[in-house]
Amino acid sequence: MDVKGVQGTVGFDGEWITITKTPFGQNPAPVRIRATDVTGTRFKKATRLMHGYVQFLLPGAVAAGEKGGLMQGGRPPYEDPHSLSIPHKSNDLAEKLVAAVEEARG
Repeated sequence: MDVKGVQGTVGFDGEWITITKTPFGQNPAPVRIRATDVTGTRFKKATRLMHGYVQFLLPGAVAAGEKGGLMQGGRPPYEDPHSLSIPHKSNDLAEKLVAAVEEARG
């Protein structure tokens, strides 16, 4: 299951979450997270005017908080490797992906 984000994609194959961001410079390697290692998820639905996000919380890692301002619109920063901003049209699929990850976490 793949969800198209604002500047990348997030996918889940039943065991691994893969976040691939579209860079402006060099091509960074995708971030892979095992679903059983996730301690929590954060999902904020996008509106027609503001993007939402999907974020995965990991043990020992400090979750990036939401940034304020017009451009960030209450989302984690782009540099956060464990989150991805999503457009309004991806809300339903992103919600299903988060539910699948929560189920796989056990």
